[in-house]
Amino acid sequence: MNRNLLVTALIAAAAFGASFAASAQTSAANTTQRDVNQEQRIENGLQNGTITTRENAELQRDEAHVDKLQAKDMKNGPMTAAEKAQLTAAQNKTSRDIHTATSNGINGNPLSASSQRAQADTQRNIDQQKRINQGVRSGSLTNHEAAGLERGQSNVDKREARAGANGNVSAGEQRRIARADNRQSARIYNKKHNAQVKG
Repeated sequence: MNRNLLVTALIAAAAFGASFAASAQTSAANTTQRDVNQEQRIENGLQNGTITTRENAELQRDEAHVDKLQAKDMKNGPMTAAEKAQLTAAQNKTSRDIHTATSNGINGNPLSASSQRAQADTQRNIDQQKRINQGVRSGSLTNHEAAGLERGQSNVDKREARAGANGNVSAGEQRRIARADNRQSARIYNKKHNAQVKG
């Protein structure tokens, strides 16, 4: 009788653990997908001229803050309700700031060299965030690994924010951002292809 109770308890614990892990994975997948969506909105604004290079820099500062929160919240596994609420609030602020930038009547020249550089950098953000999101969804990235990668994205976003703060992204600044992006890309590849998987 005791043995049957023990087996039942172990099965229940395993099921709870699997459900808990799935919930954590869904949370991480949702927040990293929102990163992709926000960066795509910024890119669209740069391409159609409704977001200037300077506004992009301010929005990348917002994105850096979001990525830093994700890094902190995901590094120890599932996010708490308070962490989710704080992260959602930060992402909502970014969303509002994107809307303001695209609708305030201040337009940039999407064909300028500076805007073209900002567009290329933002497209790279989209690509990197998609790779992180895909890794979280597939289980090839643990939450801890995704946290480290979001910390890396935060650093890239900060570089972009600094570069465009004066309204112009120079060729030299873009080269430095590209080097940081290349390092981040290699980290994403390595984390997705190591032996660690979600359990």
